[in-house]
Amino acid sequence: MDQRLILITLLVKLGVAAAVASALVRSKIFKNNLFREERTLAQKFSLVFFAGLPFALGVVVRGSVRNFLAADLSFEATVLIGIIGGRVAGLSAGILMALPALAHGEVLNLPFNIFAGLSAGVLRNMVSDHEAIWTFTPFLDLSVYRWLRRNVRRPQLDWQTAFFLVIIMLCYLRMELKWVIPRYFFALDTAQWPLQLAIYATSVMCIGIPLKVFNNARIELKLEVQERALLQARMEALQSQINPHFLFNTLNSISSLVRFDPDTAREMIVKLASILRRLISKTEAFIPLREEISFIDDYLDIEVVRFGPDKLRVLKELDPASLEVLIPSMILQPLVENSIKHGISHKIDGGSIRIRSRVEGRLLLVEVEDDGVGMEASAANEHRTGTGIGLANVMERLKVLYGDNANFKIRSADAAGTLVTLTMPVIAGADNWPAVAAASAAYDLRSSTHR
Repeated sequence: MDQRLILITLLVKLGVAAAVASALVRSKIFKNNLFREERTLAQKFSLVFFAGLPFALGVVVRGSVRNFLAADLSFEATVLIGIIGGRVAGLSAGILMALPALAHGEVLNLPFNIFAGLSAGVLRNMVSDHEAIWTFTPFLDLSVYRWLRRNVRRPQLDWQTAFFLVIIMLCYLRMELKWVIPRYFFALDTAQWPLQLAIYATSVMCIGIPLKVFNNARIELKLEVQERALLQARMEALQSQINPHFLFNTLNSISSLVRFDPDTAREMIVKLASILRRLISKTEAFIPLREEISFIDDYLDIEVVRFGPDKLRVLKELDPASLEVLIPSMILQPLVENSIKHGISHKIDGGSIRIRSRVEGRLLLVEVEDDGVGMEASAANEHRTGTGIGLANVMERLKVLYGDNANFKIRSADAAGTLVTLTMPVIAGADNWPAVAAASAAYDLRSSTHR
């Protein structure tokens, strides 16, 4: 073969290896399979199918298109799949890669590919830490001096070097088979040693480049998993916050009711148990607004008993369509608690709290309004910036879950009460969104006084 054609073929092979690897990592199934270190038999076959099929098609192209030998990366792909998936995957990949070659009479490609895949799979099993596989590089380590210094007194062969040597030996065996039995075996070959070195280097790089591409995909997936875990932990920490004063005051109220009103004390204990059970056993980040209102009802029942029905009045104006929309769990309790603590409790004659909800297009609006003492300008600024624990919790959760798609507004005037408005994107399942939209179209505002 012409020297220039061989060099061009080797350069194109590098491009083909990088292109196929980049295309493979676009598949979510393939990325998830790469992320696993231990795979079931079905997952190994899935890895062989997704990773091996494009390279097997390259063998078909090599046999169909004249002088397009760069499409054949069957040897490199077999070693690559074997080192990633193990012996079974390497064996299966070797068979898959050899099938198109058998159609061209290259019968020795089958046993050689099987041997190459098994060798890579055995080498994988010899690694104590499988993460070392992904650190393989086709380039020599720049810290050769450190490696020599570390191994002179106690010689040992590290995995990276072993893998490199295995690829070189398989390449040598491949070229020898081509020289001895050219009719029944395909491989790039040449009698000139500079080009032979180039062929060796290209094979190593055609394995190293996809490994680097696959490793980048694994790292991205790991970062996504870690980010989700961090977000989940952050949300659980925010969601678990509850004002300890509420518990202390509730227990004190129950204690004072035990003697002269045991039935009411018993009801308060049941409702407090329901609240605590909800706080302890909650597992879902989003719940329907209907469930959130039910939880607020239990909370307000206790507060009404503590303050008295004449001093604390609660009214609800809820759009029926909004009740099926999913909202962050425990997002309204801090707002209601804030209205009672900073608004109603400071008025001698008490006051009222209104909870409103409605759906406007693809947005859910929830309002919590009180006619308490209101907040002074400085206090309003403090809450608006998130200094208050309860409101800061709500603002942080909205930011974490929705980013800039949610809105949080406070409007307050001295001695005129406070209005807090939450605007969130509608989250509704595919099944119940038509019902939500229909109910919103037939919007019927209903008011009910809290009992």
